[in-house]
Amino acid sequence: MPLDIVIGAQWGDEGKGRAVDLLSERSQIVARYNGGDNAGHTVTVGPKIYKLHLIPTGLIHPDVVGVIGCGMVLNPQTLVEEMDMLRRGGIKINPERLWISDAVQLITPAHRLLDLAQDAALGNGKLGTTGRGIGPAYTDRASRRGLRAGDILNLEHFAARLRAHLEQVNLTLTESLKQPGIDIEFVLKEYMDYAVQLRPYIRRIGPPLQEALDNGQTVLAEGAQGTLLDLDQGTYPYVTSSCTTAAGVFSGLGLGVQPVRAVVGVVKAFQTRVGAGPFPTELQGDLAAFLRGTGANPWDEFGTTTGRPRRVGWLDLVLLNYAREVNGLNELFLTKLDVLSGMKEVLVCVAYQRNGDTLTSLDFSGDARLMEGCMPVYKTLPGWQEELRGCTRWQELPKAAQNYVKFIEEHTGLPVKTVSVGPERDALLYRD
Repeated sequence: MPLDIVIGAQWGDEGKGRAVDLLSERSQIVARYNGGDNAGHTVTVGPKIYKLHLIPTGLIHPDVVGVIGCGMVLNPQTLVEEMDMLRRGGIKINPERLWISDAVQLITPAHRLLDLAQDAALGNGKLGTTGRGIGPAYTDRASRRGLRAGDILNLEHFAARLRAHLEQVNLTLTESLKQPGIDIEFVLKEYMDYAVQLRPYIRRIGPPLQEALDNGQTVLAEGAQGTLLDLDQGTYPYVTSSCTTAAGVFSGLGLGVQPVRAVVGVVKAFQTRVGAGPFPTELQGDLAAFLRGTGANPWDEFGTTTGRPRRVGWLDLVLLNYAREVNGLNELFLTKLDVLSGMKEVLVCVAYQRNGDTLTSLDFSGDARLMEGCMPVYKTLPGWQEELRGCTRWQELPKAAQNYVKFIEEHTGLPVKTVSVGPERDALLYRD
């Protein structure tokens, strides 16, 4: 029963789509288990660039089944648009290839309006939400008043529940937040159209996933966001509203706890994050601009979902080791090593200084305040001038680039089995 898990080991945007696309070649089922369309997983196949927010990345492979798990929140509009986009790209989408959990929570336009209004009301303390309605949808889930995909199976029941939801949110928007309300009749018509389109795809997913595992098929769990955005283990309160760590796989897919073959941590060769919150190794000025890029290329450091420029900084091994511990990582997939080409030297954070103490690890407990006042302690490594794109074997990398990867291995105790040196699907180097 081979269950593999792909986890973002930083603040998201690590390049998980690349890892999932690769590992999908040995998988029969690829399943998303958390988050919503705040995720953005990109795969480049020849001249085509697929940017997926909800549909599992593995569905690009013709023989893979994609699953939208019960731990997610689902925007029907985004899903229908993605399905149409993939069909135009020649990808087969049907109920046999795409399963939607009947327990997944639905996002409505009311959730999105609430998300923006509530974050704006925080003023200087706002969290920097993507505005996709993720938090309000998870709030409704926790308060047991959310709409679920299974409600769609009875259209009359769904219409009544949706109307009640929109009326309740309208009261909050207009009376508490002093914002314009939503056009209920317009949303009702729109969402009933989505309901008709999505009904054939909705099913209970736990039993067929377990059956697949029992029959020896490989299930790949595709995580969204990153470890440091986990609701419990991340830099709280600057986190997302779901479980982004490996622990969330079982509840997010309706599976019982069972052995896992591999937990792959995807890590960028430097550090990035979107939104507010602590960032000990953050850079400004020319170095930041160099790492971020101009935005002219799809792989530059601008949000796939929001388009916002990402904050950038040096790789932080204190936080990477934290991600190793909370996820039980047993290997790393390193992305964007090519971006560091052209630097005379490359810095890596190996410890923090705080209140006169040197910390090589954090008793973190998911509290952003514990990172306040942490100053990075760097190890300076030689850089390299050579362009890495075009390298097809590990041995072709300049020694300085190889040593950078080996340094990460030495300080995490984890093998870096795959290294990306460009955005293309085949721009990957494999290590034994």
